[in-house]
Amino acid sequence: MVRLVQIEAFLNDTGPVLDVRSPGEFEQGHLPGAVSFPLFSDEERAEVGTCYKHQGRDAAVELGFAIAGPKSAEFIRQAKKLAPDKRVRVHCWRGGMRSGGIAWALELAGFQVTTLEGGYKSFRRWVRQTLVLPRPIIMLGGMTGTDKTSILHALVGQGAQALDLEALANHRGSSYGGLDMPPQPSTEQFENLIAVEWAAFNPAEPVWVEAESRRIGTCRLPDELFQQMEAAPTLEVTRPLSERLDLLVQLYGQVNPEDLVVATERIGKRLGGQRTQVAIALIRQRNFRGALEIILDYYDRTYRYDLDRRQKKIPQIDITGLSAKASAQCLCQAAAQLFDDLQLSNQQPQASSPLLSPLAVE
Repeated sequence: MVRLVQIEAFLNDTGPVLDVRSPGEFEQGHLPGAVSFPLFSDEERAEVGTCYKHQGRDAAVELGFAIAGPKSAEFIRQAKKLAPDKRVRVHCWRGGMRSGGIAWALELAGFQVTTLEGGYKSFRRWVRQTLVLPRPIIMLGGMTGTDKTSILHALVGQGAQALDLEALANHRGSSYGGLDMPPQPSTEQFENLIAVEWAAFNPAEPVWVEAESRRIGTCRLPDELFQQMEAAPTLEVTRPLSERLDLLVQLYGQVNPEDLVVATERIGKRLGGQRTQVAIALIRQRNFRGALEIILDYYDRTYRYDLDRRQKKIPQIDITGLSAKASAQCLCQAAAQLFDDLQLSNQQPQASSPLLSPLAVE
């Protein structure tokens, strides 16, 4: 039996999601967790498209069957491996013949098949609609090396909600952020990943988000989310320079030195020619602490410049010597006080003031 459903029901259904679009389409963006299950290769898809353009629909359909028909047995074998219980979800780009053809073949083989009305295109509409949903956000700010990502994870461990944008982007956010990380997703896929998490959050509870610039590596934050981040209150964690250097040496000390050199050269103009050369020399001597101290000076100046532009002082939480877990506990207490203060402020009509904005650091 083939069941056609809309996006919400499709997402809430069970069984692996088989994306029957071409590998190139899948790479550009797909439902998180979906399996690439292409009816056509990229070249075959282009061939069918060319046939449609020059010879019309009937000829293109006939060519499509000629290409896909011999693959039917292999499709069924692959589907059985992916779904031993023979329950699958299938979609293509618009919910047309590609998903219909695979669904028909799998149904004949005894599968229970759910197809997506409107295909991946309808999922992308859902993404855009989801990203505008309001959520109470608390921005987590702090200079490079304050271990904000570990604190985010500790907050989740204590029952809080957090959106780890750097994990979704496979990038830590600075010139060095892509070192020893998997390849970044496309911006489209980044949006897909965010939307699925955003939809799952309890709208009555705050969501912690690390303060980021509009771009994390090559991934661009959705405008809808970035606008909410800019309007959100911020709490800033602080650590002494020595602790921050310890954490960064631990993080980057095992990275290939030449990769560190390339990352340093990317910020060479802003770091300054002489300091760039000194930092590179220290890296090649494996004096990572000395190099990072020079590099941190640039990032700290950038951070302070952004801080000075703010019209409102951002509350600071000193986490010197604290673990991520202890830091998270301090932040939870500070957040409770922050929201109490904001509620009191909102009760006074003449005391309205803009909320704090995140500090965007490269």
